[in-house]
Amino acid sequence: MVSKRVGLGAGHGPAGAWQRAWRRGVAGVVVGVSLLGASVVPAFAAPNPSPSGVLTVRNFCAMAVKRLPSVTLALCEAAELTTSTGRSVRGSALLQRDVVSPHARLRVLVIGGIHGDEPSSSALVLHWIRSAQETPSNIHWRFVPLVNPDGMLKAEPTRTNANGVDLNRNFPTPGWDKEAPHYWQKRTGKDPRRFPGRAPLSEPESRWVHDEMARWKPDLIVSVHAPYGVLDFDGPTVPPKRLGRLYLDQVGIFPGSLGNYGGVHKKVPVVTIELPSALRTPQDAEVRQMWLDLLRWTAERLGAD
Repeated sequence: MVSKRVGLGAGHGPAGAWQRAWRRGVAGVVVGVSLLGASVVPAFAAPNPSPSGVLTVRNFCAMAVKRLPSVTLALCEAAELTTSTGRSVRGSALLQRDVVSPHARLRVLVIGGIHGDEPSSSALVLHWIRSAQETPSNIHWRFVPLVNPDGMLKAEPTRTNANGVDLNRNFPTPGWDKEAPHYWQKRTGKDPRRFPGRAPLSEPESRWVHDEMARWKPDLIVSVHAPYGVLDFDGPTVPPKRLGRLYLDQVGIFPGSLGNYGGVHKKVPVVTIELPSALRTPQDAEVRQMWLDLLRWTAERLGAD
């Protein structure tokens, strides 16, 4: 495995510009869903008084066209999302779509929106559902566009979930009880955006991803983030050098991250895509080229042919 330097890692970055962009743009959009009460917040996590709607199959697309860049109602409805067994803290369904080749040799789990302030990641997953339907491959795809609906539905979307937990620091990597709190306190200065939770898998969203890995046993996980414009990788095989214009730049291993848990400790390759912008989805040609490069790599390195 390529050696990795310690850096910011997938999905990190200052919140200021992103929050201001939401206030100027899509912040405050009313989504036609019912509202629940305030969330339960850990004592040392930043409180968040904003209510959140509850997503279902029926109202997801109404939200998506307002909150996700470059997503039309036709694109979202064509995805034909169904309800998984997963739920968020506030009861939103974690929706999924399976696209299955009759000669599938691999299982690939593709997730977006594990951080609620990265809507371009969810948009890319919806575009790739269409790509999977149009491009033959010997793969059983399972797409989950939005793992953190509560964070994305806030008036000002947040990286963390409704409990103020960074879901991408909540997976049960070895030594989590000591390493994750220490990293959060000493390396991030108790940044509330990176709070790992009180215990590994304390959150229903991360528990669902963890349990889905155990139940479904994917051969590859693709996790889409923003906004660093690089390609990251954890796992036992040779990583892809590029997907479209994104080049491999392995940015670090972090306690509780999905890449660390899945790629390093469970030996399931994890491709982490960092799109260049959280608010803009790449052009259609780039979306397709990334998809074709991913297909080529799975064929060459994982035996999808």
